[in-house]
Amino acid sequence: MASFGIWLVSLLVQVLVFEQVQVSGGQESTRDYFKGSWVYDTSYPLYNASDCPFMESFFDCQANGRPDTQYLKYRWQPSSCNLTSFNGIDFLLKLSGRSIMFVGDSLSLNQWQSLTCLLHKADPEAEYTLERTGGLSTFTFPKYSVKVMISRNAYLVDIVNTDIGRVLKLDSIESGKLWKESADFLIFDTWHWWLHTGRKQPWNYIQEGNTTVKDMDRMVAYEKALRTWANWVDTNIDSSKTKVFFQGVSPDHSNSGEDWGEPSANSCEGQSQPLNGTSYPGGPVPAEEVLEKVLGSMSNPVYLLDVTTLSQLRIDGHPSLYGRRDHKGDDCTHWCLPGVPDTWNELLYATILDQSS
Repeated sequence: MASFGIWLVSLLVQVLVFEQVQVSGGQESTRDYFKGSWVYDTSYPLYNASDCPFMESFFDCQANGRPDTQYLKYRWQPSSCNLTSFNGIDFLLKLSGRSIMFVGDSLSLNQWQSLTCLLHKADPEAEYTLERTGGLSTFTFPKYSVKVMISRNAYLVDIVNTDIGRVLKLDSIESGKLWKESADFLIFDTWHWWLHTGRKQPWNYIQEGNTTVKDMDRMVAYEKALRTWANWVDTNIDSSKTKVFFQGVSPDHSNSGEDWGEPSANSCEGQSQPLNGTSYPGGPVPAEEVLEKVLGSMSNPVYLLDVTTLSQLRIDGHPSLYGRRDHKGDDCTHWCLPGVPDTWNELLYATILDQSS
């Protein structure tokens, strides 16, 4: 029992570190950016979709016919501090000669697209290039010698073709070679695809070691994959050279509105404003708890962008019918741009500033 108590205290201390920032004199100050509420602010959004000619069409809800605009006008306000205003030029100058890589699924793409738009808006006359090679997209600002990349990898661990079909290997990360060699800042994400079944599931079997199964409890598989990723980070990343972040778990609002106190709602369709308050009526996402447990066991520092609760409050922020111009489908997983991922990047910017101060 005593050893369990020591382990629990150690875990809590390690998780708390993710919400601490270094300030002058080497003192630590708890500056929790992730607990707060959404406030209406007429100075938002930080850019318009028309400022971002390279935006993917499925994020551009206004161009796809979304009739309301109030969802564009909300700013995240932490309860215990003020969030540093996003300054794209300052961010580009601080990143000069360096690169950021997002690694993950389409929610990573959402955040990557947001950041490229924010930075382009800051210096719209600056030349940029956008290259796509396989699952890697690279947005470059030559003037600042800055690269913002995304490597599409929904599970972080490998999926390989074999004689029996496509196998999800929970203990293998061959893609890590690209991550290690390419970026000064790595922002990881995985969760959304772990729940896919049927035609949306891109594998036929799951393998761990010499054991291959048709399927397993997805939360168990998720944790096993996260531990493989954590071991890779601890083994391969020099934290004095490369800063590692985890995006956290982006929630969806595809289920009944009972989750947020509106039983008559079937999904996010028709929602036009955030929930009030600082907590989500439906409670935490179990995957977030698994993620925090794994991060707490790591020896390398990984900074959790704990976006789950603040995003849960944004029942209004999804494309819903307006991810496509024909209004087919009801996307309550991804986020309109401008929108919630801009706040994720404001938090990323503030955290990088804190690290460098």
